[in-house]
Amino acid sequence: MATKIRLQRGGHKGYAFYRIVIADARAPRDGRFTEKIGTYNPNTNPATVDLNFDRALYWVEVGAQPTDTVRNILKNEGVYLMKHLRGGVKKGAFDEAAAQSKFDAWKSAKEKGFDAIRENEAKAKKEAAAKELDAEKKVNEAIAKKLADKKAAEAAAKAEAEVTATEEEAQAEAPAEEAPAEA
Repeated sequence: MATKIRLQRGGHKGYAFYRIVIADARAPRDGRFTEKIGTYNPNTNPATVDLNFDRALYWVEVGAQPTDTVRNILKNEGVYLMKHLRGGVKKGAFDEAAAQSKFDAWKSAKEKGFDAIRENEAKAKKEAAAKELDAEKKVNEAIAKKLADKKAAEAAAKAEAEVTATEEEAQAEAPAEEAPAEA
């Protein structure tokens, strides 16, 4: 029986979610499988992989053939590196402790890279939010200035109307006082 390590699709339309499974090569993609060894969510940034490392390593060493996507996932998780290091231990190139230390060094370097990516994304989001806030403040200041100018113009017009009204009242009273004096 030829075994494959493949993805089994789940999730809903437009939001794919995959299980990483061991299946017979003749079984359909979403059909019967032997063992589930992990999950893969491509919708997050970076893609989230939850993998049972020991079982994946076992199946790769036994000879299960992964699909292209699963091979990339396994490489990124270090399964193939560990297989390579175990081969070196079997040949006597180095001991188990040296192999494990090399793998741990590789894994920590990879985690540092992911952490740097996450920090850069968070920093970019903060900067974008700050720029958006500044732009919104400028728009609000412009609106407030227009409103203040409009209110000032209305107040000036009102004051001018009051001055005009008082002048008219003063003129209306003045001719009334002058008229009896002429007669």
